[in-house]
Amino acid sequence: MQFRIKTHLVYSAARPSDVLLQIEALHDDEQLCLKGGVDAVTAAGSNVVSGDEGLGLRRWVHVERQFECTYDAIVDVVRGGVALDRCAQTALASIPGDVTKFLMPSRYCYPEDFFEFCATQFGALSGGALIAAMSNWIKTHFTYDIGASDAKTTATQSFAARAGVCRDYAHVLIAMARAVGVPARFVSVYAPDVSPQDFHAVAEVYLGGRWHLVDPTGMAQAPEIVRIGVGRDAADVSFMTSYGELMLIKQTVEVSRVAPSS
Repeated sequence: MQFRIKTHLVYSAARPSDVLLQIEALHDDEQLCLKGGVDAVTAAGSNVVSGDEGLGLRRWVHVERQFECTYDAIVDVVRGGVALDRCAQTALASIPGDVTKFLMPSRYCYPEDFFEFCATQFGALSGGALIAAMSNWIKTHFTYDIGASDAKTTATQSFAARAGVCRDYAHVLIAMARAVGVPARFVSVYAPDVSPQDFHAVAEVYLGGRWHLVDPTGMAQAPEIVRIGVGRDAADVSFMTSYGELMLIKQTVEVSRVAPSS
């Protein structure tokens, strides 16, 4: 399925600053960037580097007084749906070295805080059935509330509050998955049915020898998710990291389904 992505960012800078952007859909075997790209209208130059895990792109731009950027692209997602509950858990000793780090604690996700809860709540389950149950539990018991968290909120704090936004839902699922020996990582994405429409966040879990997308908010399904980048948690894949003070003027994200071109 093809998707049209239109992103518009406008920020003012108190003083000259360097900004690291990660807003472009990544290109791999599951999603193809057919056309379009970034237009950093007011940037004084840019440099492109690879994203974490070699997935996606990051773009350094230098901002003087005002930063305006547009991203307009069409992406074809060729990823199919997978019955998560049928995916087997990968034995710990069989997890590849480059995946092992996604079992470990990270800035926002402390799996040790979830050992007891996961054992009590989901003790009889394993593999994909366990991850599906965790995701459904989060969706059912959490309230989507943009005022419930900020950039410093951890998975443990979100779990205690039973509220947050997509990044918080993803962090909780990631921490829970790691607590039961399933590697999990954070994924920044675009998706058409996210409400309110914005940059979105989901989790990826390593089952049966490969990564699988899971959205504990329930707003996006794997065949309609456009990945931007991955990391241990949100700290690794922020859409914008500013080395200097920026003030938001305008930010819009639009994702829509489009008919394939003939």
